[in-house]
Order: sequence, then C-alpha cells, then structure tokens
Amino acid sequence: MSDIHAFISDLGGIPATTDPRTIRTKSRDHYSLSPLLQKTLAGLQAELVVSPRTKDEVLTVAKVAHKHRISLTPRGAGTANYGQSVPLRGGAMLDLSGLSGIVSILDGAVRALAGTKIEDIEAAVQETGQELRFFPTTRRQATIGGFIAGGTGGVGSITWGVLRDRGNIIALEACSVEAEPQLVELRGKETRLLQHGYGTNGIITEVEFALAPARKWVEILVGFNDYPTAIRHALAIGYETGLVKKLASAYEWPIGQWLTPFAPFVPQGQSVVMAMIDASSMELYREMVSEAGGTILTEAPEAKGPYGRPMHEFAFGHTTLQVQKTVPTVTEVEGFFRSSDLKGQVLRVYERIRHTGPLRLEVRRWEGDLVCSGSTFITFEKEEEVDDVVRMMREEGIRVANPHASNVRGVGKKEIGPADIAFKKRMDPEGLLNPGRFEIDETKDAVIDKFLKTDGWLEAKTA
Repeated sequence: MSDIHAFISDLGGIPATTDPRTIRTKSRDHYSLSPLLQKTLAGLQAELVVSPRTKDEVLTVAKVAHKHRISLTPRGAGTANYGQSVPLRGGAMLDLSGLSGIVSILDGAVRALAGTKIEDIEAAVQETGQELRFFPTTRRQATIGGFIAGGTGGVGSITWGVLRDRGNIIALEACSVEAEPQLVELRGKETRLLQHGYGTNGIITEVEFALAPARKWVEILVGFNDYPTAIRHALAIGYETGLVKKLASAYEWPIGQWLTPFAPFVPQGQSVVMAMIDASSMELYREMVSEAGGTILTEAPEAKGPYGRPMHEFAFGHTTLQVQKTVPTVTEVEGFFRSSDLKGQVLRVYERIRHTGPLRLEVRRWEGDLVCSGSTFITFEKEEEVDDVVRMMREEGIRVANPHASNVRGVGKKEIGPADIAFKKRMDPEGLLNPGRFEIDETKDAVIDKFLKTDGWLEAKTA
C-alpha cells in the first residue's frame, strides 16, 4: 500500500479515492450477462480510483503511474459486456468519465473528449442537422471513448458498417504511459490500432467520429408466423438499396415474449423483426412487409413506442440484458455470418442449432458486405452445453467470438499483427495498461475462459 499512497500523493489535486464502496462500484461493468464471467471475475477490483478531468491531468496520472509502476485500467461508464474494465491485477481504476465535452462539430464530423456521453454528443450534433452514423445500444450511459475501446458496431451499422470500417473513426488521440507521457494522434486506418483494445495500448483522450444527415426514424415491430420468413425479411431490409434503414433484428419465438415490454404486442408463436426505417422510406417498407407476409405490430416515431423506451435498447447486447430479466438462466455466444449466400448460410445454421434455443440475429455491414451476428439463447446449466453450440456453428463454417472471455485475444474481435505489437510497445513499454488483457507476449495474457473453443471473427493476420 505504500506505493499506492505515494502514487496518490504525487497526483497533487487530481481526485483519487480508496473508498471501498467507490472501488467496488467502479470495478464492475456488465459482465454479469455471462454466467462464466460471473465466476472468473468474482472478487477482482482496483486498489483505488483516480478521476482526471483534463488532458493535462491524464498526462500527470500516466507519468506518476509509470514512476511508481502502478497499473491503470481505463474506464468510461462501465457498460461493457466482457468485463474489460474489471482490473485483473489491482492497481488504479482510471475513471475517464470526467474528461468530457465537445471539442468541435463540423460538416460530417464531431470531435469530443473521451469521457463525453454518446447521448450528449448525439444531442449536440442534432442541433446542426446531423446525427451519429451509429451508436451502441447503451447510448444513454456509454462514453465515446469507452465505445471505441470496447465496442464493435451498433444501431446504424446496417448502413454504415462497424467501427473498424474505414471512414467511421476519423481520428483518435491517446496518451502513452512512460516517463514523459505523450499525446499521440492516429488518423484513418491507423485508428484500428486503438479500437477494441480495451485500454491496453493507450489512454484514449479524444475521438473524432463521422456524422450523417439527421433522419426522422420510425420504429417498427413486425410479426411473422415462422422464423425463416423473419430471417428473410431482415436480410431483405439490409439488401434493399433504396430503403433508408438503421436497424434490422430478427428474433425467434418466444424472444418477443421474453422481452417483457414487447409481450403485449406479440401474438402467441410469432417471431419478430425490429426495424428502424426513415420516414421517407415507409411506403416502400410497408410494401416489403406485405410481400413478406408479415404484420406490423407497432409503429411509432423514434423513442415514442408503446414499449416505454427507445427500440434500440432491445437490440444487440441489450437483448440479452432484457431477456435475462425474464429468463435469467440463458446465455449465448457470438457467431459471425458472412457468405456470398448469406441467406442460405443463416438458414442452414438455424436448422442445425435450433434445438438448443431460440435464435436471435442482428444484420449489419462489415467491410462493405452484408453480414449477421448472433446465436441461440442457451439455457445455461454447464459449460459443455455452450461449447456444443460453438462446435456446431464452427462445423457449419461460422466464425465464433467468445463473449465469456475478457481479454483482447480471447474474445477474438480485434485483428492483431506486428503493427499492433509495435504500437503496444511504444505506448505502454512497462505493460501498465489494463495488464493481462493484451500482453506483448501472448503467453502472458490472462486466461479468462479455458473452455470454449472459439476462433474469433477475424482471420489470423500473418507477419
């Protein structure tokens, strides 16, 4: 503890605390969605919380941490699903939520400090007639830096792709942890070095993100008598070039009933598609629903639906959060569907794994291709049941990421090559940033999940 006290002393007036309640609160995120992570991350926490409010204070924290060899685990709002912001080896929780504010809004771009809430950014750019291209389902709570460090895509990715796709992240600024910390700016494709790194290779301080023209979105819940038809319709939304869309999610019965706010509107036995469509495209969309044999169950302007919250808060990671309120024993994996015959691939996998639970799929774009992500909701009793779903999906050619792991390589959504290793050495030469989650030497990564035999969403990059 002497190092911790010396660390705090050298911080000067930068807020820091060893209050046990604050430490417990700040050392958690949404990893409780995974029954496996509930076991493997239980009891892990920081030794103190430090909360810089300016970039100069971030530089000071980095310098003092290097001096005393105190590890730093960067954290935004703690909305991550994989326990990325749970300290594996104690040290200081670096709470960046106070580093907030809009830096600039231009035509097509917004720049903000890392701790700025995404909801506040969206409100600010809406005043200029623009909107974020896409955002996480945790928009009301999440910070922009946390989204970049831990996210993949979100609501709007059906049109604009994911964070790693070129043009979405314009620039990132990050602080190194060394004797004399530096602020380093990455632009364009280089921003992938920091994206989805869980704060292991630089403390993100500013984000410049691409914007789109603001739209009047309409939320629609559509019912179908069978799930294959719902799948075909969700994919048709993605493929229809003349349709302006922001979301298409296909959920097999009884997921529509498990999502309690939707339950009054979903007839017995019906699978559902959640869609967000621009008001200008509604005539076309109603025609598509009719051609598919679907029934519009609810239709409302964005965030004004009869289910009491924005529709996007039932999609992606929020689906599991909402479903577990009704059926706390379920969990899932993260299959990545990508094929020149995407519809055939999805339907083939559905027939193979449907007996394990109801399937949920999110439609998005990835490097220009229309793709899907998702899996069945599995009633979790033992690890072997989860691994069986992974095995069957992989046997059908589906790449599977691991939401029950908590390090960069283990989850498997970040492309890691020589440039990433070199950048890690440059920004964190002593390995003080979120240690255990992405080490230069792969054998020194903390092993969070030893069971699931996943392969990740990205092909391994050769040197």
